[in-house]
Amino acid sequence: MRRENQSGVSEFLLLGLSIRPEQQGALFTLFLGMYLITALGNLLIILLIRLDSHLHTPMYFFLSHLAFTDVSFSSVTVPKMLMNMHTKYKSIPYAGCLSQTYFFIFFAAVDSFLITSMAYDRYVAICHPMHYTVIMSQSVCVMLVAGSWLISCACALLHTLLLAQLSFCADYTVPHFFCDLAALLKLSCSDTSLNQLVIFTVGLTTIMLPFLGILVSYGHIGATILQVPSTQGICKALSTCGSHLSVVTLYYGAIIGLYFLPSSNNTNGNNIIASLMYTVVTPMLNPFIYSLRNKDVKGALRKLLSKKTYFSI
Repeated sequence: MRRENQSGVSEFLLLGLSIRPEQQGALFTLFLGMYLITALGNLLIILLIRLDSHLHTPMYFFLSHLAFTDVSFSSVTVPKMLMNMHTKYKSIPYAGCLSQTYFFIFFAAVDSFLITSMAYDRYVAICHPMHYTVIMSQSVCVMLVAGSWLISCACALLHTLLLAQLSFCADYTVPHFFCDLAALLKLSCSDTSLNQLVIFTVGLTTIMLPFLGILVSYGHIGATILQVPSTQGICKALSTCGSHLSVVTLYYGAIIGLYFLPSSNNTNGNNIIASLMYTVVTPMLNPFIYSLRNKDVKGALRKLLSKKTYFSI
């Protein structure tokens, strides 16, 4: 391990997953397959939304950005993890580690804000259907997405700049498969109290407040559904929200399991499993959730396949 000086570091060592040598090949194939499914599935969602005019609605506008974010989110960590598993060269340059930390925080925050925007869209669609087109206008949708990206960029940049001020003078080994911010802070020999404060305040802004916004939105949706006398109306409302609720459960379930469970249960192994859940599993499942439970997306896919069949003939 090279060192530039007593307080600097040229590279970190990523320990990765705790797996046996005989399991290496099988797990490499598994994670590579999951990553390819994530990329192809989400890119297909983006393509369908772009090509089918019936999907040019606020909900699918947010979904296209969520699909792009999911691909990017997985691409921040998974390719490096796969390369480390394949080559057993587990070091990562200092600048590369900071970049990975920045983009991980950035896309995680964007995901959170986009999921919240989709919850707000469902709230307006069910609770204020007569004013939906006015409230969820194109300018409002663009503003919500742009705000998500700008706030996330600022939060990730703040974390990264503070991290760059720290000294690492002893152990450069990161017990994770990517440059996790919490793991890096534990390696620092500097005072990290400001970093911890920013983690708390930014986490409140990017995770807890959006989560509370989702709970409030679905609280209003639930109250509205209970006022609907017909079973058909209830089923329609539930089908409208079912896909989004599944995504919310997957995303926030992993985060709550990682950051809000008692510290005695929050071992490094649990951290890695939870991280795999929202960097590998959740982005892979999102396209299936929205395509299998959504008639519009399945219809767009059938149209695309029929066009390909027609031109091939």
